[in-house]
Amino acid sequence: MKNCKCVIKGRVQGVWFRRYTQNIAKELGVSGFVRNREDGSVEVEASVPDEVLDKFLEALKKGPPLAKVTSFEIFPNSKQFSGEFKVKR
Repeated sequence: MKNCKCVIKGRVQGVWFRRYTQNIAKELGVSGFVRNREDGSVEVEASVPDEVLDKFLEALKKGPPLAKVTSFEIFPNSKQFSGEFKVKR
């Protein structure tokens, strides 16, 4: 299990990025949350099973059809999550 924090920039708000992320996370068994940030980016904090880490990160780098990701940063995170993946408002 890897714990990570991702910050995604570009056209990522108002394009269903949070719901897309939640759907991918549920499909892959990822726990954590996604939220919009005041600077227009999207932040994801998650605990991701090792075997699906690459698939999850690639999905975040791509985003939903209306998104245009211009920057993707990933950081180690000491927080560990369990249970469902949530959209924070």
